Amino acid sequence: MKNRLSVTLVITLVCSFAGSCSDGKRTDEAPDTILLTVDNFEKEAGKDVVMIDFWAAWCKPCRGFAPTVEKIAGQTAGKVKVGKVDIDAQDELSNKFRIYSVPTVIILKDGAEVERFIGVQPEGILMKALGKYTEF
Repeated sequence: MKNRLSVTLVITLVCSFAGSCSDGKRTDEAPDTILLTVDNFEKEAGKDVVMIDFWAAWCKPCRGFAPTVEKIAGQTAGKVKVGKVDIDAQDELSNKFRIYSVPTVIILKDGAEVERFIGVQPEGILMKALGKYTEF
């Protein structure tokens, strides 16, 4: 019973922070970001330029960094997909990309990793990196 309650609490907190727990859904709080899961990853992040924010609900720096990610998503809408991966809910993706610290931002181009940033990054650095792979 205690474990089931803990899992429910974690899921509730994650869904509250993310705004939704549906696969590939954009959230009301961050309409230009996509919640990436194992089920929708290839469809949403397999081609073009994609910036992925790997985060966790328990991570204070991740929560502080979220507005920067959302701002970049808004500024690059239509040119770059911006996705978020909850490392606790999507451990298969976390393992695939060898995420050992959060926040971690990975930029993919046509499904291949081209840039990786560990820790909170300034908007300008991420925009400059994205600019190498697409025009805004």
